[in-house]
Amino acid sequence: MSRPGRFLLALLCAGAMATAALAADEDKVLYPGQAVPASAPAGGNIGNLTLVVGLALAAVGGWLVWRGRRLGPRLADGRALNIAETRSLGNRQYLVVATYENKKFLLGVCPDRIALLAPLHDERPGS
Repeated sequence: MSRPGRFLLALLCAGAMATAALAADEDKVLYPGQAVPASAPAGGNIGNLTLVVGLALAAVGGWLVWRGRRLGPRLADGRALNIAETRSLGNRQYLVVATYENKKFLLGVCPDRIALLAPLHDERPGS
């Protein structure tokens, strides 16, 4: 999750906890036959304001998560270079298929060097 996303998630959690704390104080049940208290608690609408702010933060956080998924893993992750496959040849020598911006390359990896063996095309045998 990105840094702004974590920040908004923390704000959302703080708003939810504040709303729960205020709601616990304001939930007084009056039963039939009981007298109504003479004074109402000060700031009775602060719970509604906190609820609205919490819902707005939840909407913004949901939008950021949706936007991150829509951009795809390449832009969200920031990585264009990937290792598609590796094969060991023994004695610390490998063949590696690396992809970069939808292009594939066959690399030979030894302890003292890395060599480009061939660019690969996405042609399947038999097609």
